[in-house]
Amino acid sequence: MAGNSKERGRGVISKAVAVLAAFTPDHRELTLNQLVRCTGLPASTVYRTANDLVTSGALERVPSGGYRVGRGLWEIGSLADPATSSLDVVVPHMQDLYEATHDTVQLAVLDGCEALFVEKIYGSRSAPVRSQRGSRLPLHSTGVGKVLLAHAPRRLVDDVVAAGLTRYTPYTLTTRQGVDRALDEVRRTGIAVQQEEMDLGVASVAAPVTDASGTVVAALSAVMRTSTYHARAAAPAVRHAAASATRALRERRLAGAGPA
Repeated sequence: MAGNSKERGRGVISKAVAVLAAFTPDHRELTLNQLVRCTGLPASTVYRTANDLVTSGALERVPSGGYRVGRGLWEIGSLADPATSSLDVVVPHMQDLYEATHDTVQLAVLDGCEALFVEKIYGSRSAPVRSQRGSRLPLHSTGVGKVLLAHAPRRLVDDVVAAGLTRYTPYTLTTRQGVDRALDEVRRTGIAVQQEEMDLGVASVAAPVTDASGTVVAALSAVMRTSTYHARAAAPAVRHAAASATRALRERRLAGAGPA
């Protein structure tokens, strides 16, 4: 009865959203039983909802009998955020940064209390990183996250600290004082350096990308193995790529504005 009561309290769209929200970058394929556990909905409801989503192209069946996100949903999702889609002009400058460093290059935007990775280019010397296109990582322990947090309203820093600063390695910042010092350094130097704060053996250097109004809209970074070279060695190339991306965004804005 409890399950039926819960089901009656949710509309068709709510159930579909619950099924889709069960998929994450770490769980790209899910069985019916896994979807039932994630959504808390009855198996019969999840089965009907998932099959409807397959028919619409939002989900696809996999050979094992489970489900994965379909191309139809990806096509719709690519239209979701005009602010993010405008960042396509940054991609050529990411490619330039890759050519200069041959390290993994990534672009992230602020999404709540996390960094959302919207684009990524894997380098030939790619370090083993957690981020994927469409995934999220903490702000306090990543280079792009520090850049985004340094230029965010003070209340966001309060929220991030209040939520708890998870320790990923012995070098992760876990105190308010440490976070404040790191963010002051980002604002002073214009870059964020992350040394083994998310994963041992991995470092990154990041810089802000701003729009025509001067607002930081994204963070661009190069990620490398700490054994390759010190992260700060990549700082000039990252700064240059971020500055070039900023100019591209401003030029697009001016071109779109037309003659006064």
